[in-house]
Amino acid sequence: MALRNHSTITEFILLGLSVDSHIQVLLFVLFLGIYLLTIMGNLLMLLVIRADSQLHTPMYFFLSHLSFVDFCFSTAIVPRLLENLLSQRKTISVEACLAQAFFLFDFGGTEVCLLSAMAYDRYAAICHPLLYGQVMNNQLYMQLVWGSWSLGFLDALINIPLIINLDFCEAKTIHHYSCELPSLFPLSCSDVSINLTVLVCSTLLHGFGTFFLIFISYVHIVSTILSISSTAGRSKAFSTCSSHLTAVSFFYGSAFLRHLMPTSGSRLELIFSIQYGVVTPLVNPFIYSLKNKEVKNALRRTLGKFLQSAGSKL
Repeated sequence: MALRNHSTITEFILLGLSVDSHIQVLLFVLFLGIYLLTIMGNLLMLLVIRADSQLHTPMYFFLSHLSFVDFCFSTAIVPRLLENLLSQRKTISVEACLAQAFFLFDFGGTEVCLLSAMAYDRYAAICHPLLYGQVMNNQLYMQLVWGSWSLGFLDALINIPLIINLDFCEAKTIHHYSCELPSLFPLSCSDVSINLTVLVCSTLLHGFGTFFLIFISYVHIVSTILSISSTAGRSKAFSTCSSHLTAVSFFYGSAFLRHLMPTSGSRLELIFSIQYGVVTPLVNPFIYSLKNKEVKNALRRTLGKFLQSAGSKL
């Protein structure tokens, strides 16, 4: 992509999270630990789902893609954040900034679509258990997954190229630790009304659209659970979707609060951004492993096979 209109400004300054060098070192250690745990947790989830045949179901197929998206989402954010914390020159080129914004849109958009698809899967499993195999057939859940990836990419493809035509003049300081698209608009001396309109429309259609589908799915799920006569039956039905509901609350809650706030670089804005961009990819594999007996049993079986294989080689 040619950036011919960016001759005045070739790089931005990312202010990051703190200007205190001592705090920056502590934050570097903290976020490095978070990133390593995120990578290990999501890769382990991928390995367990792939290795254990009992997890070769639509729900865990969705979960494997969610783990991969979380791995990519975290990798698009945290390495640059770590570099920024240790660097004296906290700059990022315009090209790298737009590339990061593209991947944030892509992976974030894919994640909300996957969460919506997983809600439909839980709806089919709880509301129509006898027809689940027919409703959630191989063709449908493959289409839902690849449709999620396609919509995430399309969302980024619609929003990011528009900013290439903007002129960035004197202001070049981003009051953030990453190149989120709303943080770039105040730096432009061009008319950003079209960009804002497209961003709002895509957010409403993509973000609120998927949230509405999740909401409708859970209205039916809750209604079905409340109609179950036995307490044990209601508890078992609720346990099958509690992990997904927790993941949805983490991601959508912080993402909506972040993007509904005016872009100012406030601490609250940064906290919400960190929660959905850094913390959520970390906690998702733990949410689905700690609250899911099937995953815990599969993890034990996988570790048992690994230890047995390692022991036989010694």
